[in-house]
Amino acid sequence: MTIKIKYIIAAGMLSTALLCNISCEKFIETDFPSNQIPTQLVFEDEQTADAALAGLYSSLWTNSMYSGGVEGMGALLGTYTDDLSCVYTSSSNGALDLFNNQQIPTNTAVTSFWTFAYQQIYAANSIIEGVRNSKTLSDAVKDRITGEALFVRSILYMQLYQIFGEIPYADTTDYVVNSQLGRMPKNELLLKIETDLSEAINLLPTTYKNAERIYPNKYAGYMVLAKMKMLLKKWNEAEILCSTIMQNSTYVYQTDITKVFQKSGTHIIWQLKPKNTNDATKEASLYTFSGAPTSFVLRPELISLFAATDLRRQNYIATVPFGQQTNYRSAKYKNLAVNNPTEYSIIYRLDEVYLMQAEILTELDRSSEAIPLINRSRQRAGLPTLSNTLSANDVKIQMREEKRREFFTEHGIRFFDLKRWGLLDQLVMVKPNWKSFHSNWPLPQKELLLNPKLNPQNTGY
Repeated sequence: MTIKIKYIIAAGMLSTALLCNISCEKFIETDFPSNQIPTQLVFEDEQTADAALAGLYSSLWTNSMYSGGVEGMGALLGTYTDDLSCVYTSSSNGALDLFNNQQIPTNTAVTSFWTFAYQQIYAANSIIEGVRNSKTLSDAVKDRITGEALFVRSILYMQLYQIFGEIPYADTTDYVVNSQLGRMPKNELLLKIETDLSEAINLLPTTYKNAERIYPNKYAGYMVLAKMKMLLKKWNEAEILCSTIMQNSTYVYQTDITKVFQKSGTHIIWQLKPKNTNDATKEASLYTFSGAPTSFVLRPELISLFAATDLRRQNYIATVPFGQQTNYRSAKYKNLAVNNPTEYSIIYRLDEVYLMQAEILTELDRSSEAIPLINRSRQRAGLPTLSNTLSANDVKIQMREEKRREFFTEHGIRFFDLKRWGLLDQLVMVKPNWKSFHSNWPLPQKELLLNPKLNPQNTGY
C-alpha cells in the first residue's frame, strides 16, 4: 500500500492530531499498526524534523496557553484573577464566564484551553518518538530536537497541573492508550514533570540555535525547572538555578524601560515569533483599542498600584477616554498590523528570574539579599530604591507588589503567584463570585464523557 502524505504535510499534521477522535486512516493508507502514526517517516533528515518542530512552535503562538491572544493564559487567567476586566457582550462567551468566576464544565474557553494543550502534547510526543526511532538523524540532532520537544511538553504539563489539578499524563502517540488514561496522582505527576525537565536540560544546547532566541536553550530549561522547584518548595535548588541564569553573560538586565518588549533584548530568555514576518503580536492585537473597549481592560485595582512617577504607568499602560469614562489598556506591545519589525511575544525574561530569586531568598530567611533584586525593576521604573532596613515581612510585601506591577497580563503569572502564595481567596474582596474551589478549573465535560476514567470532576463543579 502507498503512503498518501508527503513528509512535510505529515509534519504539519503532528501539531493538530492529539486526542481529536480522528482515526489514523484519515492521515495515511499504509500497513503500519492501526493505533500508531508512522512518525518515523517525517524524520528522515534534519530539515523535515525541524519542520515538525516549527509546526509545534507555530501552534504555540497561534492557539495555545502561551499565545498572547484570547485563548492564552495572559488573557484568561488575567481576567480570572484581578489584572483584567472582560467586556465581551455575548452572554455565552467563555472568557466572560471566567471573568465572572461562573465557569462550568461546558465552558468553551476552558474546553479549548485543554484541547489545544493536549494537541500540542501529542505533537511533542510525536516528535520525540519520531526522532528516537530515526535511523538517519545524527545523535546531536536527535538530542537537540528531543530536548526542545520535552521542554515544550513539560511547560504545558506544569501549567495544566496548576490550573486543573491532577491531570492525565501522556508520553505516547498510541491513541488507544491515551484515550483511556486516568488522572495521575499529584506526587507522581510532579515527579514526571520534574524528571522530564531535567532530561530536557541535559539535551538542550547551551547556546541559542537562533540569535532571535525563538528556540529554548539550556537556560530556558533552568528557568522552568526553577519555577518547578518553587512550586515544590525546594527553595535551595531553585536558588541555584536562578543564580546560574543571572550569572551567565548571555543575559543582561535591560535598563531602558522603552526596550523591555523589543525582540532584540539580551534580557530575553525565550520568545515566540509571529506567524508571518512583521505581523503584530497577539498581545498588541488583543489589548489595543480606541474609544469603547472591545475585549479586556485593566482593572482599577491594578492601576492604583502605580505611582504617578512609575515609568511603567507611562510605558506599559495606555489611557483611553470614552465619553465620561476612562479605560486603561495594556500597552506593553505597541506595533500593530503588518508594521511590526521590533516585537515578538516574550515568554520568559531575565526580569522574572530576578523577582523569582527575590521570593526564594525571602523563603530562605535572607530578605536583605532580596532587596537589591527588587530594586532592579524599581530603578528602571524610576522609583526610589527600597531601604536595606526593611523588615522581612515588608520585603515580602514589596516583592509581591513589584511582581504584580511588572508582569500583569503576562502568561498568567498573577494567578500562579497567588496560588503558590496561598492567597487566591483574597480575590473575593474584588470578585464577589469567587469561591475557594475556583483554585482549579473544571475538567471539560466533553473529556469526561469521552473518557470516564478522568472522573471524578474537580470539587465544586
